Amino acid sequence: MKQNFKKRGQKLAKRWENFSQKASEGSKEHIQENFIGRLQNAKRVRLLILEWCLLIVVIVSLALTQAFWYDQSYSKEVHIGGGAYIEGTIGKVNSLNPLFAVTNSEKALSKLMFARLATVDYSGHIGLGLAASVVPDETGKVWTVTLKDDLRWSDGEPITIEDVLYTVNVTKDTSINTSYSTNFSGVKVAATDDTITFTLPTAYVDFPSTLDMPILPAHILADVQPSMLLEHSFSTNPVTSGAFTFNATQSNATSSSDSEKIIYLAANENYYRGKPMLNSFAIHTYDDSSQIIDGLSSGEITATAELSMADGTLSTELVNRRQTTIANGVYAFLNTTSPALENVAVRQAIQKGIDMQAILEHLDGEDALQYPILSTEIELGEYPALPDYDFAAAKAEIANEASVKELSLATINTGYFPELIEEFADQLTKLGFTVETEIYEPGQEFLRDVVRQRAYDILIYEVELGPNPDLFAYYHSSQATTSGLNLSNYYNSLVDDLILSARTTMNEEARAAKYESFLRHWVNDVPAIGIYQASLTYYYHKNARAFSEDNRLVYATDRFEDVDYWAVNRAKRNRTP
Repeated sequence: MKQNFKKRGQKLAKRWENFSQKASEGSKEHIQENFIGRLQNAKRVRLLILEWCLLIVVIVSLALTQAFWYDQSYSKEVHIGGGAYIEGTIGKVNSLNPLFAVTNSEKALSKLMFARLATVDYSGHIGLGLAASVVPDETGKVWTVTLKDDLRWSDGEPITIEDVLYTVNVTKDTSINTSYSTNFSGVKVAATDDTITFTLPTAYVDFPSTLDMPILPAHILADVQPSMLLEHSFSTNPVTSGAFTFNATQSNATSSSDSEKIIYLAANENYYRGKPMLNSFAIHTYDDSSQIIDGLSSGEITATAELSMADGTLSTELVNRRQTTIANGVYAFLNTTSPALENVAVRQAIQKGIDMQAILEHLDGEDALQYPILSTEIELGEYPALPDYDFAAAKAEIANEASVKELSLATINTGYFPELIEEFADQLTKLGFTVETEIYEPGQEFLRDVVRQRAYDILIYEVELGPNPDLFAYYHSSQATTSGLNLSNYYNSLVDDLILSARTTMNEEARAAKYESFLRHWVNDVPAIGIYQASLTYYYHKNARAFSEDNRLVYATDRFEDVDYWAVNRAKRNRTP
């Protein structure tokens, strides 16, 4: 039986071998006869062959075009979740406690990690953050705050009224000095289970802006003495309430600077607005702008807000630039108590003799700023007219009125300031003054030795104007101290009354009238000369999505207000029919 199967198999194999051999020989003959043998005739039909080849190319091209059109019509590239965003900042990180944030790096981390009761919204006005409501009584002296429901810290613990009460009391403690220490001076605070009430010594219409401050976790810090807050582990590994929570700190081993660090943050799943699209965010600290330019060009960082238009453009096609005005103003502050400028007639002559158009030519697209109140802050019926430029008249008035003709000018070494001080010095020299200029490196030494001591006749400097007009800090006489910001040492009793009255007037039309009166005094007394409204120049890689262009920023850190929508990853998605 087995031998029969074997013989049959051998016969089938033999037949298949014979068939394959015949097919192979037939194929060779067929190719020889019908292809190779006829190649010599190709010249006769070469036009026909070319037409067929062109037809094939056209068909393939149409097919590819249709596929591309279909892909573009029914799908688009969108940003998706995930990925890491790295922003370069200037300044050391000495503490992660947001109450002690001083440098740009610390301020950025504070905004990323800690939510506020009230916060600047997309329109540039104070809106609600952790607070569900901020309501004044009819006098404007008592403000009641309630919190949103189901707020949680990054460790899962609830954010409560006790946290708010603890934070306010810490800022009022005289044993420490924070950025918010003056916010609640003389304010009485009382809390219930659901609300916290602030009773002010006088009415203050812009009180919600003082609630734009980070809240600390009482369940961790309640038993810590305020004087020991900086030494507590919270300052290096905090529990947070913002869009991101602390992950780790890494020193840059390739850098020669001890201050260059990378602080890694992770998305906070308990963030009250929902978990951010980014998986992580990192702040890479640098010593100066040149290092940031190198880091952005090489792809070491994703973005930065530390470069100005004066720093030039980056030599890479992978970076976008966005320029957005912020509520900061650059002014030439005239020290009204210095011997050279105590005479108001001399200040008026300087105002008349400075060619502002020539100064603005040194700026690249910055908006001129003539007054200490922005038009976006409050609608005024009328702005007082500034004197026209008249060099000859100004020079003659200075010759007659100025008993001291030596001026010292000071500014800091950043942005356009070095160019501005040289232009001011040149024009003042032509007006008849002997001018000395000093350009300082920004930092605590400059603030301590120059600003607080008012060691200048004219200071070219940038100040924050805020979301609402509040001129108290810069022009009320009580702030003409080493701890105040009245940089002109300006005193006018009528102006003091107008500033205080405007702060306590709840009616907006009445407030506007008081600010108009203030501006008339300001223009006449010349405590400062407006130069330009500052802007935020933001460089970021083209594959990233940063803050919305529709957002109106007040402070530079307001760019993080919609950070939960930032992204670095892209993917194709079908369009919705």
